[in-house]
Amino acid sequence: MFRNLFNQNKQTTTVPKIENITPNELKERLDAGEPLLLVDVRTPGEYQYDGHIVGSRLLPLSVLGQHLDELPADQTIVFICRSGNRSMVACEQLAQIGFENTINLSSGMIGWRMVGLPIQ
Repeated sequence: MFRNLFNQNKQTTTVPKIENITPNELKERLDAGEPLLLVDVRTPGEYQYDGHIVGSRLLPLSVLGQHLDELPADQTIVFICRSGNRSMVACEQLAQIGFENTINLSSGMIGWRMVGLPIQ
């Protein structure tokens, strides 16, 4: 009874460490021809009006869970958002269900723009 009261029976789950990548590192890997799937988890308005990385695919975080069957478990997926927060959530969600090759664009589109990389 007291263990339950003080959460001593609480089990913890370990979430795999999520890899982060900077905009310049991502650009280098793309230029080298690495087969990366770019998934932008922002809203459709952000994607369209704020610009996006050429070749990225829009899949808003709010519907990501409904489209997991469209994501290849055997390919590296780079998640992108405005600042790196929503994309980190996407990486964590996929890691919890067994995806091992997810990468977070750490500073998001803000960082991508700040270093002067091209947007569409």
